[in-house]
Amino acid sequence: MRTADAAAGQSRARPLWLAGALAVLALSMVAGLLGGAADISPWQVVAQAADWLPFVTVESGLTPVEQGLLYELRLPRVLVAAVVGGLLAIAGAGYQGVFRNPLADPYLLGAAAGAGLMTTVAIVLLPQLAAGIPVAAFAGAVGGVFLAYALGNTAGRSGGTSTLVLAGVAVTSFLTAIQTFVQQFKVEELQRIYAWILGDVGGGWEQFRLVLPYAVVSAVLLLLHGRMLDVLSVGDEEAVSLGVRAARVRFAVLLAGALATAAAVAVSGLIGFVGIVVPHVVRRLAGGSYRSVLPLSLIAGAAFLVLADLAARTVIAPAELPIGVVTMFVGAPFFVAVLRMTRRTAT
Repeated sequence: MRTADAAAGQSRARPLWLAGALAVLALSMVAGLLGGAADISPWQVVAQAADWLPFVTVESGLTPVEQGLLYELRLPRVLVAAVVGGLLAIAGAGYQGVFRNPLADPYLLGAAAGAGLMTTVAIVLLPQLAAGIPVAAFAGAVGGVFLAYALGNTAGRSGGTSTLVLAGVAVTSFLTAIQTFVQQFKVEELQRIYAWILGDVGGGWEQFRLVLPYAVVSAVLLLLHGRMLDVLSVGDEEAVSLGVRAARVRFAVLLAGALATAAAVAVSGLIGFVGIVVPHVVRRLAGGSYRSVLPLSLIAGAAFLVLADLAARTVIAPAELPIGVVTMFVGAPFFVAVLRMTRRTAT
């Protein structure tokens, strides 16, 4: 009875949480447009942002140069950060639901290692294709997940999710070893490789247009499986008794999560901890139902990475920190805290 009451309470509170998360995201994006070396009035930024909306005309008072700065540099950067943060967070939430582990993250099945390897190959061995780094990273991320899933399936169905995790660890180790070997062919490119590994969301409109279709497809697929993940959380046997095909749901969520992760990595590099920190905070605040966790993780992840990018641009201005460094500063202590809470719960 208490479980039913709690679920009903979470369902009633869901619109409020969504409205609050959207408000935080909107404020974060305005803050992201404000941050930078050029000093622009907040009211002018808000007015200009309103002027970009369809069927709305507002005079911001900005010069053409300032409008260009906002539209060509800051706006696409904020949008790419929002999309990447949202994708990593919702993919992390989906993986945590599939593996029933709050420490699962989007890079668990080899996506990061595959993307890192293919990016290194593009930079070191095929410099004439360096402009195609996002495509190489996307292909590598998808390939890494495919290898992990194929290897996990060789153990048969009896292995379950634990076998899949071990397969991901094996694939990650193998691909990382190959990446390290390839790097030795051109040591002078190490700085460029590490710059990509530490993350960057400043790719402009081209990167935003590249990631958007994959973002929409993967996010919709994950959101549609919220109720199924709630059923899976009670166990596979109970899920089957309720008419849910656990293996099919698990495969669909892993596929959508892999697509989301690959798309994010392709345009931003490897940005860590977003997929762990955000879903865990959402689950703590709004409850454990994935019908709430998935959409809230999508929105909160977007806001989190926009603010992380703002910090990266302003902490040591006029220089910039890699955005991955900022998320590591936040995520590493949080990861330790989650690990301690997990151990305490287990005992």
